[in-house]
Amino acid sequence: MNPVLFFKRLCVVMYKINFSVLMIFAANTPTEIEDPAVIEINKMPARATFFNYESKALAKTNDPSQSKYYQSLNGGWKFNWVRDPADRPMDFYQTDYDDSGWNEIHVPANWEINGYGVPIYLNHPYEFSYNPDPPNIPDGYNPVGSYRKEFIIPSTWEDHRLVIHFGAVKSAFFLWMNGQKVGYSQGSKLPAEFDVTEYVKTGRNLVALQVYRWSDGTYLECQDFWRISGIERDVFLAAEPKLRISDFWAKATLDKSFKDGKFQLEININNDSDSDERISVHTELFKPNGSRVYNKTDRITVPTHSHLSHELEKRILNVDEWTAETPNLYTLQITLKKGYDVVASVSDQIGFRSIEVSGGQFLINGQPILIKGVNRHEHDPVTAHVISRELMEKDIRLMKEFNINTVRTSHYPSDPYWYDLCDKYGLYVIGEANIESHGIGYHPDRTLGNKPEWETAHLTRIQRMVERDKNHPSIIMWSMGNEAGDGVNFVAASKWIHERDPSRPVHYERAKDRDHVDVFSPMYPGVKWLKKWSEKEHDRPLIMCEYMHAMGNSLGGMAEYWELIRKEPQLQGGCIWDWVDQGLKKTSYKGETYFAYGGDYGPPDTPSDGNFLINGLVQPDRKPNPHLFEAKKAYQNFLVKPVDLLDFLVEITNEHFFTNSDEF
Repeated sequence: MNPVLFFKRLCVVMYKINFSVLMIFAANTPTEIEDPAVIEINKMPARATFFNYESKALAKTNDPSQSKYYQSLNGGWKFNWVRDPADRPMDFYQTDYDDSGWNEIHVPANWEINGYGVPIYLNHPYEFSYNPDPPNIPDGYNPVGSYRKEFIIPSTWEDHRLVIHFGAVKSAFFLWMNGQKVGYSQGSKLPAEFDVTEYVKTGRNLVALQVYRWSDGTYLECQDFWRISGIERDVFLAAEPKLRISDFWAKATLDKSFKDGKFQLEININNDSDSDERISVHTELFKPNGSRVYNKTDRITVPTHSHLSHELEKRILNVDEWTAETPNLYTLQITLKKGYDVVASVSDQIGFRSIEVSGGQFLINGQPILIKGVNRHEHDPVTAHVISRELMEKDIRLMKEFNINTVRTSHYPSDPYWYDLCDKYGLYVIGEANIESHGIGYHPDRTLGNKPEWETAHLTRIQRMVERDKNHPSIIMWSMGNEAGDGVNFVAASKWIHERDPSRPVHYERAKDRDHVDVFSPMYPGVKWLKKWSEKEHDRPLIMCEYMHAMGNSLGGMAEYWELIRKEPQLQGGCIWDWVDQGLKKTSYKGETYFAYGGDYGPPDTPSDGNFLINGLVQPDRKPNPHLFEAKKAYQNFLVKPVDLLDFLVEITNEHFFTNSDEF
């Protein structure tokens, strides 16, 4: 054969082979899931948790399910699971796709708990590689779950904006409506909302999504818990009026006397209609006893297809302050009206309190407090990371019963209802972002926290957390994450938080005592080390974000810690690791049920850190472990010391900071 002709044919063959390989790779791995700069596509901006109701009465219930403009998509979905992305159905989102051979899964649910794949427990290595190469995800084994569900849109929803809400999806997903691609999202512990108005119609519709177990976002979700996947929180549709409240921020603080309240309100209003709208904005504020302390109506014009911010400010005399001991909540109601007709109404519970770091101490309402805290993962022994409201309420009751006053949402934002409970019953919250890259290590040349190309990934998670949770009085501190090294990305995030919300301090353990954090929060320091630290004055307090690792026969030295904490003003407590044993309920071959740990799942080569997840103050079913009583004793709020037992004299010290003894 002519050598030139042979070479040309060889080039054509090689081109076809290379093109085929590229096409296979593209089919296996969408580029979005390996690009740290792509966090979301067409996702709505973050906002507080609320609902636009059609009446003031419904808004006061704060129950969206009562509204005719709310539709839950929880329940049965058609489901397909594959181990390899190359095997995923490529056209499953088409309306005429035949899914009759698919199984059904109940949403919300974790796949692995329902028999799709293996639950993996690890402390800090990555479950897919002990030699991580961010942002790349290994080819071949990266399970994909494909979901389909039909729903009906009533004719009463016409002329509204339609939003689909996913409360939490791990780790990354693509969304389609009626065969059209809508968008993409990652960041598995915060809502993903999409405006689907242009993709749906009155009558029958189809929603489809494809979820990847691992993505580049997984490199920031290397927490000490079960590594499992799926839709973990509620899914619903909301029909919003074209003229609506798109967000609001109620800033309720105290003046310097800590007697009167400073009420500042920022209301964001959108008008998607084709004409300017002359409306009234009616704002009311009610005390805990139901009496109204603020009532104002403003008439404004919102131009067509625009967005504006409406701001109010008012001094409220003699407010009932909010603390973990006195969780006094005021009811805020904002209503938009056209003439006498209600267009939209929202309601929320807010609390007046002030937070600052001053004189080297952490202060609530001008008073230094002690953090008698615990770290809490979201865990259910049966449903894993799908947490019911009943279980959250049980956790709150137990924490209050055992003298716990603070919870760190380790290591990601919790379900929104958890913060409502903390507001209502009185728990301080350290709100933590869903960032941990522990498996990468902390070296400045390697940690993702110091790589500029990962700045968007870090900032987006932190910003979305702050925007969602900004109205909760229980949140006393923002935490930028956990065990993710330190560097330029955390400096940038701290700068953003301080500019956006100067009312709350910033916490991050790996920053140590650097300038971009407001508290020093070491992990697991010894008592001797704490004594030495306390010999000098510091410009900020020390609050241990983790201490007293509650595994096995533990917490034996807790009394020694608290003897020192009560003596040194700049030692202000800490959060025990951790709240609940993360065992999963399993049945043995003998038919006996037990709580399984990491090594109980998968073949022998399944990655596992064994029973290191069994380190809670309570068991998976919330039965108290013995060391919970040790914590209760150390965290007691009344200290009793004998003075003269023959004369029956004892000294009682009230360690409540806002409650007199005669109130008990």
